[in-house]
Amino acid sequence: MAVSRAEVTELLQQWSVGRQDALEEVLPAIYAELRKLAASYLRRERRDHTLQATALVHEAYLRLVDVEQPQQWDGREHFFAAAAEAMRRILIDRARHRLSFKAGGDRRRLELDALNHADGQKDDQLLALDEALSDLEGHNRQAAQLVKLRYFAGLTHQQAAEALGISRTAADRLWALARAWLYREISSD
Repeated sequence: MAVSRAEVTELLQQWSVGRQDALEEVLPAIYAELRKLAASYLRRERRDHTLQATALVHEAYLRLVDVEQPQQWDGREHFFAAAAEAMRRILIDRARHRLSFKAGGDRRRLELDALNHADGQKDDQLLALDEALSDLEGHNRQAAQLVKLRYFAGLTHQQAAEALGISRTAADRLWALARAWLYREISSD
């Protein structure tokens, strides 16, 4: 049974006020979209990562629903923005772990068949982006949210503007600010 965007929003709102059976209705409708979002994230990851899209979706889902207080979802975009943020946090945590001394620090795993194709920069780049986004959030929270919605949630520019409740023109200005800020922060490292 196909569920419209409006029905997904309604079910998420019902779930957030305690109607547990709404979760059972909405989950099949959003699962495929969450998997696409996770797959999009994982395409940007290192080639030798071990996390599968399904596992990323499940871990993000647990972070979203396994909380003391039920989450209040303002709508479909809000839910997907929260899911994107949860997935981003999971990938950042994994990158930090891989770079930690206990996990081998800066040592890279090399496959004998692909010695010429080793790619060790992805974790560093992801952490640099996360650090720059955190700095941007302290300077302009809305610009940081726009980047997260576009880059991590995979929303279009217009969808991200709508999710933030701002005009397209305001989103254009924020996007220009965010890009300049992130470029300066990342290139200075």
